[in-house]
Amino acid sequence: MSGPPQYKWFFESTTPVEGHMHAIARTIATRQTKFQFMEIFETHSYGKVLVLDGRIQSSQHDEFIYHEILVQPGLLAHPKPVRAMVIGGGEGATVREILRHPSISDCLMVDIDGEVVEECKKHLPEMHQGAFEDSRTRVLHEDARAYLEKTKERFDLIVVDLPEPLGEGPACLLFTTEFYTLIRDRLTDNGIMTMQAGMTKINELFFYGAVNRTLREVFQVVAPYQGFISCFGTPWGFILASKGTDPRKQTAREIDGLISSRMNPDTLGYWNGAAHLHSFNLPKFLTNALAKNDRVITDKNPLIVS
Repeated sequence: MSGPPQYKWFFESTTPVEGHMHAIARTIATRQTKFQFMEIFETHSYGKVLVLDGRIQSSQHDEFIYHEILVQPGLLAHPKPVRAMVIGGGEGATVREILRHPSISDCLMVDIDGEVVEECKKHLPEMHQGAFEDSRTRVLHEDARAYLEKTKERFDLIVVDLPEPLGEGPACLLFTTEFYTLIRDRLTDNGIMTMQAGMTKINELFFYGAVNRTLREVFQVVAPYQGFISCFGTPWGFILASKGTDPRKQTAREIDGLISSRMNPDTLGYWNGAAHLHSFNLPKFLTNALAKNDRVITDKNPLIVS
């Protein structure tokens, strides 16, 4: 007599009092690196999943949503992006998304954790899709802030694809006015920065609001937007910051036209003109929360996510 199937479960806490579960089909890799604890699972619902310090970073079945939202608004807001930089981006999908644009001739990825990157190269080819072998890709394993402080390179797009700071340490200094000033100064005149900025679920908006407020200290244009990432179980916040270009002034027709002129639109699974309008038009409770948040994150007063 057979009963219901029995599963091994991965539980992710999204807040101290909430969480969600995924049934695990198999464990592919686990590793304590110098910087974090890494796990790669295959789940029944989302295929392969990358987990860092207990937080899901991306899943095989819906990572295209996260990475297109993270990358495409920045590239489509630039008239002709040529040079790009990714800060973080372990599994290589952010670089993959940038390389869709044929005008890109150079894409530098700076991720401090080379052990995670090597495991992702080996176990997550569905996500990077050969991006690490593309002749336009360069990869450095060093502290991104130290790199920005010493380099004279300039970029048309910088994508910040970092987990939120969960404890005291160097990661706290990658969400401050000082760090964002470094990024601004390494952008070209039409340069744009995009980043993931945490949850946008009700009652969990403080980090998103603080990052948005902090960016307003540095950039002329700060445009918050969001999308729903199924494997995270929550809507997720992103922010585009620039020296003048405002993506909120782009129409759906303009976005569809730009995509068609730069690539085969069928290669994108999420982003188009309708998604652009949907993402940048925020609901009232969220715009109110952003307007009320006056927390500015600095090196001397960093913010840690609990």
